[in-house]
Amino acid sequence: MSVTGEFEALYGVEPEGIWAAPGRVNLIGEYTDFNDGFVMPLALPHTAVAAVARRTDGVLRIHSADVEGGIVQLDVDSLEPLSGTGWAAYPAGVAWALREAGHPVTGADIHLASTVPTGAGLSSSAALEVVTALALNDLCGLGLTRPELAVIAQRAENAFVGVPCGVMDQMASACSVAGHALHLDTRDLSFRQVPFDLAARGLRLLVVDTRVKHALGDGAYAERRAGCEAGARALGVRALRDVPYAHLPDALARLDDETVRRYVRHVVSDNERVERTIALLDAGDVRAVGPVLTEGHLSLRDDLRVSCAELDLAVETACAAGALGARMTGGGFGGSAVVLVESRAADAVGSAVEKAFAEAGYAAPRVFPAVPSEGARRLSA
Repeated sequence: MSVTGEFEALYGVEPEGIWAAPGRVNLIGEYTDFNDGFVMPLALPHTAVAAVARRTDGVLRIHSADVEGGIVQLDVDSLEPLSGTGWAAYPAGVAWALREAGHPVTGADIHLASTVPTGAGLSSSAALEVVTALALNDLCGLGLTRPELAVIAQRAENAFVGVPCGVMDQMASACSVAGHALHLDTRDLSFRQVPFDLAARGLRLLVVDTRVKHALGDGAYAERRAGCEAGARALGVRALRDVPYAHLPDALARLDDETVRRYVRHVVSDNERVERTIALLDAGDVRAVGPVLTEGHLSLRDDLRVSCAELDLAVETACAAGALGARMTGGGFGGSAVVLVESRAADAVGSAVEKAFAEAGYAAPRVFPAVPSEGARRLSA
């Protein structure tokens, strides 16, 4: 049954529209977004789809085709941050954030279905938030821009759900263009669509979902954010984005805390890796991006310490099997890796990773191509 049919079966009326918002992979620039830095994500073809109709009685009803249980019913006037509403906190948080910003949201019936793998570091939560924000923006005539919707969605996750994420995931879902990567400055939300047609160059970007679930609300992410903020204070800058890469050795010498020093080294060097990647893409030297990805993985593994055995195995095996480069993507502690590979070698590299996981006794990974896809959009009136 279609999401329209499922909506009608649930709520007894037709939806007023169908919307979609994608998950994402991040090519380069990790843990830089909450440091006002640079990132370069691209949208996936996997999406969260929402069928939605307005209500005027203050009732918010939310249902997911992907989660066991019935309709979650809430009162928009009684929405409270950190209220323990489970998965429904993501769309409910968007309604709360819109109302907190002064926008008239008087209730809605929402039915969701998603093909974005959960817990894989591919921003399944941001897809839920952005698709809800776009639907409510359209239905309520709020007139918000895509970056403004991304900020609303981020506030929902930060303040309502309680995950201190940066804005990259929501911006990627809201603003991406098919066939491009999004070069985003997270300080002012300025961005550039960078052509990223790998197939035309005989290349492919693979995603290796390790199937190790990660949860960014467990404290490890927040601890690293706090460490980065402590580093910025110690260095007398607004954010680590303001530490020039050329001055990194001097900055590190001024830091007494070894953990903070490692975090600072990763963030400042990863910002430089984003800028280096952009320069390579602009020059048409796409294959040279591969070693930059691997360099980024080593920094995430050794300085930020957010990798895990499965991610390390995926990266090491892919590179040994002939990949141009690879790294973990997303928040880490599980989730996925991205692998840049010659198209003709993609199957062999994927098979090598699958074999290595089997030999290590790990669950079979899910390997699929990351095709740069369209951002959030309305599918039907």
